[in-house]
Order: sequence, then structure tokens, then C-alpha cells
Amino acid sequence: VTMIDPSSVTLSWDTEFGIDVLIEPNVVFGTGVRVADDVTIHAFTHIEGARIDKGASVGPFARIRPKSVIEEKASVGNFIEVNRSTMKAGSKAKHVSYIGDATIGEKSNIGAGTVIANYDGFFKHQSHVGKNVFIGSNSTIISPVNIGEGAIVAAGSNINKDILDNGMAIGRSRQENHAGWAS
Repeated sequence: VTMIDPSSVTLSWDTEFGIDVLIEPNVVFGTGVRVADDVTIHAFTHIEGARIDKGASVGPFARIRPKSVIEEKASVGNFIEVNRSTMKAGSKAKHVSYIGDATIGEKSNIGAGTVIANYDGFFKHQSHVGKNVFIGSNSTIISPVNIGEGAIVAAGSNINKDILDNGMAIGRSRQENHAGWAS
């Protein structure tokens, strides 16, 4: 394990590491964290009760909460929170997103600003995203939803119904322009 600034890293008594792990400054490992080989944990990341598999990349500024799994070569980037979810092998969430109570399929891409809205005020709900799915930026997935393999969600969509394999979903309100109303 290589730590860029060891004095800034917080480890739990039970943190487990594989080999060739790189840890950047200001990383916190809570209890129950297992990190496999060839993993990079970028600066200002907080991980607790989670498993990070071989070749994954996490952070910077990521939060991986309990019961989460970041599988082999998955990438969780800037300002991403993963909670009770699995990012399958090769999947990506690179910018400013919340992934709660979800499974993100292999090689799927979660666009910037995506929220998986898992809580309805009373209960938590699960969503499943198939493999090779593209979720466009600034989308909201309103759980429970199943998104089929190879599907595309258009940017800015609110999705509250299942999407079939290789389907495309667009869930936007129609824009209206009213000249002069601002004044």
C-alpha cells in the first residue's frame, strides 16, 4: 500500500488491503472496509462497511457507505455517494451523483448529476440498471425501476417506469417560453 500522506489517512482497526493499493491524502476508512489489489482511492474519500474490488478507482471526494460493493475496474468519481448499492464490473459514475439501493450493471455509465431517488418518505426501494446502459446527465431514477440491458436514458429525464432492453426513455417536461414575462 502506498499512501501519499500517511498522517492524513484514517484507518479502522479492521481495514483490509490487497497489494499495489494507492491512497491519496485525507482518506477515511471506517469499519468493515475491504480493498482488493490495484485499487486507487483518491483524496478526500470516506469509505465504511464496503468492498472495493480489484482495479477499481474511487474518488476524489467520494462517499462509499455500508453494504456497497465497487466491483472490478468500476469507477466512482468526484462527489459520488454510493449507499447500499453495487457498481458492477467496469461501470462508471464519474461526477456528482447519488446511487442509493441500486445495482448498476456491467459497463454502464451514470451521467453527471444523476440521482437514484430510493426513498418515498416511508420506504426505501431498489432499482436495477442492466449492463451497457447509458444514463444521461441530470436524470432522476425514481425507484423502484428496472432499466434493461443496453438502454439509454436521455439527459434531464425523470424515469419512473421500467425500460426494456435496448430501449430509450425520454422523461422531460415540455419547455414553454413567454416573451417579456421576466420584466
